[in-house]
Amino acid sequence: MRFLLLLVAATAAFGQTRDQRIAQFADSIRQQVIDCRRDLHMHPELSNREERTSKLVADKLRALGFDDVKTGVGKYGVVGLLKGGKPGGVVAVRADMDALPITEENNVPYKSQNIGVKHACGHDGHTSIQLGVAEVLSKMRSDIRGTIKFIFQPAEEGPPFGEKGGAKYMIEEGVLENPRPSAIFGLHVGAQIPVGKIAYNSGPLLASTDTFAITITGKTVHGAYPHEGIDGIEVSAQVIQALQTIRSRRIIASEPMVLTIGKIEGGTRNNILAGKVRMEGTLRTLNEGVREQVRTLMRQVGRGVAEANGAGFQLEWLDENPVTYNDPALTEKSLPSLARVFGKENLIRTDPQMGGEDFAYFQKVIPGFFYFLGVGNVAKGFTAIQHTPMFDMDEDALALGVKAEVTLLLDYLDQLGVAPK
Repeated sequence: MRFLLLLVAATAAFGQTRDQRIAQFADSIRQQVIDCRRDLHMHPELSNREERTSKLVADKLRALGFDDVKTGVGKYGVVGLLKGGKPGGVVAVRADMDALPITEENNVPYKSQNIGVKHACGHDGHTSIQLGVAEVLSKMRSDIRGTIKFIFQPAEEGPPFGEKGGAKYMIEEGVLENPRPSAIFGLHVGAQIPVGKIAYNSGPLLASTDTFAITITGKTVHGAYPHEGIDGIEVSAQVIQALQTIRSRRIIASEPMVLTIGKIEGGTRNNILAGKVRMEGTLRTLNEGVREQVRTLMRQVGRGVAEANGAGFQLEWLDENPVTYNDPALTEKSLPSLARVFGKENLIRTDPQMGGEDFAYFQKVIPGFFYFLGVGNVAKGFTAIQHTPMFDMDEDALALGVKAEVTLLLDYLDQLGVAPK
């Protein structure tokens, strides 16, 4: 009888499609992926400080028998190679690992234990999903036609001032070489997208995100005698107003563009003119040509206003990310894979968003496809948007993310294997 049961089970397994096996493997580690996400959530680490997270990832990849695991790539980045049982090409998949300087306000068992630091953007979900993908594919080596490069990236939110970090630094350190992938995939959880749905776009998906600082240098004097000095605060106000005319008068109205001053500091006392004022802000566009045009105009306009008032002007670019641009051909090839996991009716083509992602740097080197995985659930109370103290996610989405990524990677390598040379 026992032999008969084993024979029936083996026959059933043999008759499964690959999609069914992917689903079965992903479902079998569902709780494991959730537990991993909660562990990461309780121990968040800021950009370029992901020491514990990096070790957890590397230890897991080694335990899964990866062919090569490298650490310290771009500071705390981890790269693992999984070679399949069939010859073929190379594809990459990326997850980011860093958290944000935000204090958690959710009263949950997995609440952040690092006061003032929280996974408020969902990178704990990204990392746990990708580790789940690594586990499923380690059980499916015979299905892999080629090699899969797993990239776990630090500092997506931006490295501390004065430090290198993020995707750009990993690329400088050779993450896309030896072997070089022909494409790269990545996902981001979406708090405003219901669980069970995917949002994507072909072409621009997310804006360029340039962080800048402007310093206005005036001349300090007693506030009772302003004619003897140069008021840095008053000049800064003129500069801010003038910069907004770039959007309203210098850029074609059909092109999305945002220029925001979010921080301003200056002055020492109520009756003293500020000798120096520093402002920080962000520039976001969906077109690289518009991006360069605005950067040039910011310098021209700001300097002109400052000099007209006898003040000095300095513009510094602190952090720069290009447009996250999904290769149209790769996007088109990827949609059938996602449709098999989620159902075609659950794939939502979205308008480009003005948020940003340094995944864009990988896409500047090789074709890439980046999409949003829905993690919102009104019924369960998961409604808070990302980068807020109350953000959380419906963890039912994690296993779906694993299925999606495994399917995308295997399908892509299969397509490479049959493509004409």
